[in-house]
Amino acid sequence: MGTTTIEIGEKALKDAAGNGMESFMRIFVSKYKEVIGDNPKSENMLLLNDSQHTLLAYMFFRDEMLEGGCCQLIQNGYGGYIFDNPFAKEMRLWGLLDFSKLLYQAKKIYDAHRGDLEKERSDEEFMAMYEQYEEFDDLDDAFVEKEHDITELIARYVDEHIEDFAKIVK
Repeated sequence: MGTTTIEIGEKALKDAAGNGMESFMRIFVSKYKEVIGDNPKSENMLLLNDSQHTLLAYMFFRDEMLEGGCCQLIQNGYGGYIFDNPFAKEMRLWGLLDFSKLLYQAKKIYDAHRGDLEKERSDEEFMAMYEQYEEFDDLDDAFVEKEHDITELIARYVDEHIEDFAKIVK
């Protein structure tokens, strides 16, 4: 089983781009999710190429961070997908050095406390995580502050390397 050819219609892509950089990237991600579902697992990882996984990882990261930060990202099951894969390295290779550093800092905390961070929790216990893991606060805030710029740089990278992300069809 190898990578799947992801096709996106040219008109749909132009329409999405007209609605902004987030919509532009979501059209790719929605196609990726059709192929692998909402939860990337080892058995479906080979269906997407590295660039596609990197974009998917960014959108999972972005959405979770804007909603509830690193604690929520990890509690919702994305810790391994983000921190056990070369996502931070890819961000560096794509030219997002500061964002890559932020990811490596979060990974250090994740690696040091993984068992506890991934443990099933009640809503009350989940909310208490924000106090227990205050070391994520500065990273959460730094990402939220720079999110627009990071998203713009990633959207520009995708646009400039579009063939790595999907086959555009008429």
